[in-house]
Formats: sequence, structure tokens, C-alpha cells
Amino acid sequence: MIVKLLSSTLLLISLAFQAASADEKAIKKTLAKVMKGAELATIKSSPLLGMSEVSVGAKVFYMSDDGRYILQGDLLDMDTQTNLTEESTRKAVKTRLAGIDEDKMIVFKPEKTKHTITVFTDIDCGYCRKMHNEMPTFLENGIQVRYMMYPREGKNSEAYKKAVAVWCSDDRNESLTKAKNNKALEMKTCDNPIDEHMDLAGELGLRGTPLVVLEDGTIQPGYIPAKELAKFYDKLDGAKK
Repeated sequence: MIVKLLSSTLLLISLAFQAASADEKAIKKTLAKVMKGAELATIKSSPLLGMSEVSVGAKVFYMSDDGRYILQGDLLDMDTQTNLTEESTRKAVKTRLAGIDEDKMIVFKPEKTKHTITVFTDIDCGYCRKMHNEMPTFLENGIQVRYMMYPREGKNSEAYKKAVAVWCSDDRNESLTKAKNNKALEMKTCDNPIDEHMDLAGELGLRGTPLVVLEDGTIQPGYIPAKELAKFYDKLDGAKK
């Protein structure tokens, strides 16, 4: 009797795993029809009955286990007062950026790096220029700044051509600083990752520049004064001690 009961239990567990596998296939089949990169989707259970949490790149949303319905928006745990979607999105953004080699960025490194931010910038954006002019303060406080380009006027705009010229220059850091100060550039062209930068910015939901991504994956739209960010990190570091 016990052996028979155990066999039945194992059969139910096996069927449950088969059902979960079938659900994942159904979700990926739906995603393949509507979303680029769907084959790389990460699917896991969510607190919502009958719904799975799905991450595609930096995007996080929820799908019914049969793959039919998609739910977008924040999932809040009212008991813990926690935004579960926000937590998952930070992790997804951090993972997405970790997969991009710094060789595809323009990096301003301090002597000793304590923290790293990734900034999507437009050469002609006023607040982007203001933020860049505070680079000495970022570096003095051990904050590494990794730039990715987002010409807001789109491909083949003047800002786009400047971004390409900066990338193709002999000294990208120096050329970017010149461009930010409205100095003339040698308008070179070459293979470059600017389109990739723009695609990623769209994936992150960028609406304007600058857009700052902190090292934990938190997305902060808009200009952040260097001194304010330095104070934030000092406070964060102090709390860890």
C-alpha cells in the first residue's frame, strides 16, 4: 500500500514538472511572435496564481501560464510594502549591462574605482553637458562613469554623426569632452556600437537624456549632480560598515 502510494505521488510530481515545462514552451511560443530576443527569456514563478514572471533583457512583465495573456505593470506586496517588479527589474538591468563589454563604452576611470555608473548621453543635450563638466568631481570621489550614446534626434542626425565621430577618434575620452564643449570634431566614420547603444536605451525605456544607471541596476532618469551622487554613495558605504 505504501509502495503504491509513493508511486502515485511520484507520478503526480512528474506530471507537475511536465506541465511546468509545457507552460514554459507556451510562453516562449507566444513571446516569439511579438518580441525580439524571446528565445533568451527567463521564466520563473510569481506570487500571482497562474502567472509567471518573465524577463526579456531588461524588461520584466507577467504572463499567464498558458502563454495567452500578458500583464505589464508593478506588482506590489502589501504585507511587506515592497515593489516586487522594481526589484526584479533592477536585477534584470544589472544582468543586461553586465553582458556588455566595456570596450563598447567610453569609460572615464578614477585612480581608484569605488562605484560605477552607466550614463546614456546625447552630445548636444544641455544637462548631459552640465553633467559631463562635473567629471573631475565624479573621478575625485572614485565614481567611474561609463558612457553609452543616445542621440535623441535619431540615426543620421547631427548628434548621431558626432557620436560616431567621437567613437572613431584616436582619443574617445578627449573627443567626447571636446564635443560636449561644442568644439569642432574631425567627422570620421568607422564600425561603431552606437546603434546598439540606442537599442539598449529603448529597451530600458529611455525618454530623455541623460539617463543614469546605478551599479545595482537602478535607473535614474535625468541629471544627477556629481556632489549629490558622491554623498549618496558615501552614505551607502557608511551604512555597510
